[in-house]
Amino acid sequence: MRWGCHLPRASWSPGLGRVLQPADERIPFLIHWSWPLKGERPLGSPRAFIRHNGSSVGNGPSCGRHGQLFRGIAASEALQQHRHNLAEWFSRLPREERQFGPTFALDTVHVDPVIRESTPDELLRPLAELALERQPPSAGLPPLALSQLFDPDACGRRVQTVVLYGTVGTGKSTLVRKMVLDWCYGRLPAFELLIPFSCEDLSSLGPAPASLCQLVAQRYTALKEVLPLMAAAGSRLLFVLHGLEHLNLNFSLASTGLCSDPEKPEAPAAIITNLLRKYMLPEASILVTTRPSAIGRIPSKYVGRYGEICGFSDTNLQKLYFQLRFNQPDCGPGAGGVSVTPAQRDHLVQMLTRNLEGHHQIAAACFLPSYCWLVCATLHFLHAPTPASQTLTSIYTSFLRLNFSGEMLDSTDPSKLSLMAYAARTMGKLAYEGVSSRKTYFSEEDVRGCLEAGVQTEEEFQLLRIFRRDALRFFLAPCVEPGHAGTFVFTVPAMQEYLAALYIVLGLRKTTLQRVGKEVAELVGRVGEDVSLVLGIMAKLLPLRALPLLFNLLKVVPRVFGRVVGKSREAVAQAMVLEMFREEDYYNDDVLDQIGASILGVEGPRRHPDEPPDDEVFELFPMFMGGLLSAHNRAVLAQLGCPIKTLDALENAQAIKKKLGKLGRQVLPPSELLDHLFFHYEFQNQRFSAEVLGSLRQLNLAGVRMTPLKCTVVAAVLGSGRHALDEVNLASCQLDPAGLRTLTPVFLRARKLGLQLNSLGPEACRDLRDLLLHDQCQVTTLRLSNNPLMAAGVALLLEGLAGNISLKHLSLLHTGLGDEGLELLAAQLDRNQQLQELNVAYNGAGDTAALALAKAAWKHPSLELLHLYFNELSSECRQALRDLGSTAEGGARVVVSLTEGTAVSEYWSVILGEVQRNLNSWDRSRVRRHLELLLRDLEDNRGATLNPWRKAQLLRVEGEVRALLEQLGGPGS
Repeated sequence: MRWGCHLPRASWSPGLGRVLQPADERIPFLIHWSWPLKGERPLGSPRAFIRHNGSSVGNGPSCGRHGQLFRGIAASEALQQHRHNLAEWFSRLPREERQFGPTFALDTVHVDPVIRESTPDELLRPLAELALERQPPSAGLPPLALSQLFDPDACGRRVQTVVLYGTVGTGKSTLVRKMVLDWCYGRLPAFELLIPFSCEDLSSLGPAPASLCQLVAQRYTALKEVLPLMAAAGSRLLFVLHGLEHLNLNFSLASTGLCSDPEKPEAPAAIITNLLRKYMLPEASILVTTRPSAIGRIPSKYVGRYGEICGFSDTNLQKLYFQLRFNQPDCGPGAGGVSVTPAQRDHLVQMLTRNLEGHHQIAAACFLPSYCWLVCATLHFLHAPTPASQTLTSIYTSFLRLNFSGEMLDSTDPSKLSLMAYAARTMGKLAYEGVSSRKTYFSEEDVRGCLEAGVQTEEEFQLLRIFRRDALRFFLAPCVEPGHAGTFVFTVPAMQEYLAALYIVLGLRKTTLQRVGKEVAELVGRVGEDVSLVLGIMAKLLPLRALPLLFNLLKVVPRVFGRVVGKSREAVAQAMVLEMFREEDYYNDDVLDQIGASILGVEGPRRHPDEPPDDEVFELFPMFMGGLLSAHNRAVLAQLGCPIKTLDALENAQAIKKKLGKLGRQVLPPSELLDHLFFHYEFQNQRFSAEVLGSLRQLNLAGVRMTPLKCTVVAAVLGSGRHALDEVNLASCQLDPAGLRTLTPVFLRARKLGLQLNSLGPEACRDLRDLLLHDQCQVTTLRLSNNPLMAAGVALLLEGLAGNISLKHLSLLHTGLGDEGLELLAAQLDRNQQLQELNVAYNGAGDTAALALAKAAWKHPSLELLHLYFNELSSECRQALRDLGSTAEGGARVVVSLTEGTAVSEYWSVILGEVQRNLNSWDRSRVRRHLELLLRDLEDNRGATLNPWRKAQLLRVEGEVRALLEQLGGPGS
């Protein structure tokens, strides 16, 4: 999964967070200000929106003035109500869009795609074999703005019918919705009345006759008053026909007769045909959107202008889209009370902008506005507060639903095959072959082989031609990376792994044995009962002993085929689990960081062209397989014509669980363990996860950058478990208080909890206090070393200690307590009666505070060990602490040095081990000074003893100290 690039740190610029101006100054940005839609606000009030290259904004009259046609009060009120109803309907966003927050709306932020005018000669030109290359723009035909669509053509003729076409994902639906909203708010003054029709809706009516007036009145009740005025509206009446590919139009007079009466009932296809013929309402303006394969359904003589929607062919449009999306305010505090700050949003925009400029493959993908949406949704998932029910698989499934819902490959084909089902069969095959052979670059022969596999009849070749023209560019793009000219890649790397997983879970991967065996089993199953009955009668009449044997063999055939299918599922599960636990990937980043790096790029030097490339990693493939088996994704896929049977999903899950149970027990590196948990998060099946993870006893995620999403993943998968975790190690994970709150259900199951090196401040201690006071808390060891807790944080921790009965070992090493913190501990230590070990080393405490705490520890009924080394203690205080420890009968032992008298302390390895682990994070000069004091102490004690065994031990420890001093750059003596 490789899509990003290494970005040089020095090439960043401080102005990247601002709106970038296009390189071509002839294409201006138009910025208009307004307010969101409110029910009580009049529709004529201005609204905020940003448009680029092709705004439909005009300087004509506002929506309050309707020209000469609708001057009557009743007609004016009807038209105003129609505008209001359309605005309400077209402003409603699908659930996938609402994840950006309630402040996001189509009419507040929009970037127009590039529209290139084309000619009938271009449409008749044969396409390239794979239809993936962009067509060169026609000479002398500049891009079209929305406001220019109905301008006179080059010969001065009036344009009444405009056909806009574009492949899947270029933004046809969004463009229509925005155009309708522009009209609702008075930004299309050339038209007094706009009537949009969905051709998918009209096709659902079938051949049932209905007049044009009836079709309008049924859908737009408010227009009943103005229907008699439609004929007089002339060119100021605009019909918008969206998705013409859903209608099977026939312009021959033998099939579709002429009709000019808007009140005469006809089939919906006949009415649309006569509108396009300009035989019904000949003066009306018509805008048609369609996929490229359906352009020929309208004869060119009825079309005044063709426009190809080219998406974001200008990189500046892509940058603007991302800036506008990420600068939308969040919907408020999310999970754990966290929201993305403006600084974080600016940083994301800077990273993404730099990657667009330096890595051409992502820019080639974002040529399609749909993939710009996918990039934004993925980054929102990775960095914004995420509901526990939202998964990466659901984002990709919803992305396909937004683009393919209700789309048939060919509305004229009797099979009514869904476009997504065809893509899963063809592109899924190519994707899976790439994953299985570990490649992401495909030759033209590879692509053609998967597309044409099994195509034999003329109808099948016709469907293939439509898919190539309408949707192939959505999934594949020409590779623009150096050294891979002439090859193709999936538009985004993760889409290859998603389609490969979809290909598997849909059961489309079948061996020859499976295909033949299935046909034989079905045949035997159909005739088995009849043959069995005949054989039973013959066995009674004739003395044939072989008939019962044949009878039993007929029953065995279906069972044998079932076992073959089961073995195939086990083989797929085995391959999936092996991909998840590949040892070659053990020490790479976790899969969530890989996704972020593929979109935002990787900070650092670029790879040298002569260096061998890394092996392709497909760690998302098993994640998507698990995610596609979840109930939610199966329901969405069923809407797309790709149903996954519940029984098949159950059998696949059983095969995966069997393999995971064997390989999932091994100890995994932290990044791979997080990937394993992310697989369960994508699967969204708590019972499955509880059974597979029942043997997990240690959660070691040390060094993994725990973003809010990763905290949500861990909490969702492990928070509901029942068995205790022996240890939870989250050292050096960049945790914050919000992450602690999210992970609290996991902490309640832990016996040992390591939170060192996380920059946790006093505010985090409130959550730790609540954890210690929880009635289900079973933490016995809490390590908080190397966090700036300060005295204020210790005061909160002491409140938790006072009501806790489980904690036995507490490490506050290097937490900035100072004298104030140690004095607080000394004053309130007796409020907890279970603590056995307390580590307050390296806290900058002086003699008075250290002695006070040591005396409190000596009086404590359960405390056995107190660590005070590396504090700012005088030699007299160290001696007093040694004397206190030696005279205390039954009190706590105080560890203050590497020696005890003239002997080596039994805790010397603990002290030096802490120094070794924290050598790179502690103040090196301060550590060097403490080590030199310890070295002198060792030398003095070695000179003071005559015991050769003790001298040897002291010499050994001296060598360890000198080695540490050499690492710090000290003299070592």
